[in-house]
Amino acid sequence: MDRVYLDNAATTPVRREVLEAMVPYLTGKYGNPSSIHSFGREVRRDVDLARERVAAALGALPEEIVFTAGGSEADNMAIKGAALAAMGKKGHIITSAIEHHAVLESAEGLGRLGFEVTRVGVDADGLVDPEDVRRAIRPDTFLITIMHANNEVGTIQPIEAVAEIAHEAGVLFHTDAVQSVAHIPVDVRAMGVDMLSLSGHKFYAPKGIGALYIRRGLRLVPLVNGGAQERKRRAGTENVAGIVGLGVAIELAMAERDPMAAHERVLRDRLIAGLEQRISHVKLNGHRTRRLPNNVNMSFLYVEGESLLLNLDMNGIAASSGSACTSGSLEPSHVLMAMGMPHEVAHGSVRMTLGRYTTEADVDRVLDVMPGIVGRLREMSPVYEKTTCAIKETCANADVCDVAKS
Repeated sequence: MDRVYLDNAATTPVRREVLEAMVPYLTGKYGNPSSIHSFGREVRRDVDLARERVAAALGALPEEIVFTAGGSEADNMAIKGAALAAMGKKGHIITSAIEHHAVLESAEGLGRLGFEVTRVGVDADGLVDPEDVRRAIRPDTFLITIMHANNEVGTIQPIEAVAEIAHEAGVLFHTDAVQSVAHIPVDVRAMGVDMLSLSGHKFYAPKGIGALYIRRGLRLVPLVNGGAQERKRRAGTENVAGIVGLGVAIELAMAERDPMAAHERVLRDRLIAGLEQRISHVKLNGHRTRRLPNNVNMSFLYVEGESLLLNLDMNGIAASSGSACTSGSLEPSHVLMAMGMPHEVAHGSVRMTLGRYTTEADVDRVLDVMPGIVGRLREMSPVYEKTTCAIKETCANADVCDVAKS
């Protein structure tokens, strides 16, 4: 049985071209970039080239790019570094209720140090209203951090509008663009952001490498001390192989972004339409059109999402219930809850994210398998039985049926 991988928002495989570019730095090119001899200088040139490639992809300057161990570290560096720089002068942060946990927990951690955090809400499509952000700004606000595109439901936020509001108030603006880089246009100048986080393993680079764009002239307090690497912004010997892989991966992604997005969008819409046509009581989560080209997040009412995922996996199909970082949690998605979704509907959600290797046959396989799985699981659900009876007005217990009452 051929396996189908629809969890590209969690991670992607390393591209062959990327792996081939990395291998020399795991064998013969083993110099330390900080060394002044020929071994070190050779490697330093390749690190600088990768930095130029990342900068070019973002519309930034090479000196504005700091390499990190991934998106979570980049988020932590932006938020905590800005907070430490503002400590004693300003103490208020604004974020949204649907951010990645790397952002939310960084802000919460600062709350224990005396900073105050405001979480603005979102609408039923997962969109932040820029005016809500404006109303939340206080005289002591020093940072606003709103993600570019949501990792669970794929909704793309009005980043430019929020950044403009932030700068009108003299507030720094950071965006987590981990899910959007390589899928949709990302230009730090056009967006007006002061800091931007990205992660390589979301676009076919290896795990353990990412970057933070920091606008030139912006001061952050380093989180990692002990060396002068990355212009004294992040100490520690560089992950040269990972950095080289990131540079190659992002250059390839930029060259292929538009046709790849078109490929993903066609498959995405085919999957959404097929599921809506073949299965009753389903709900698309996130904005229908203002969403990432590779994201499908749907709730299948009267079915547990975890049971659905297990059954899909037994049929060779890999999907997820949301962020891979919280897959061990039994709590419903904080993103879906913030969008106003009832617990029972949120628990029935499945995220399917496409990639460069996803085919039409993969999508059709899901469309063939999913209706049967949902049907079998609903047959075991007393809630679904009562609901369908109430809908058909044939249920003897309609008076006590919660759905009928609603």
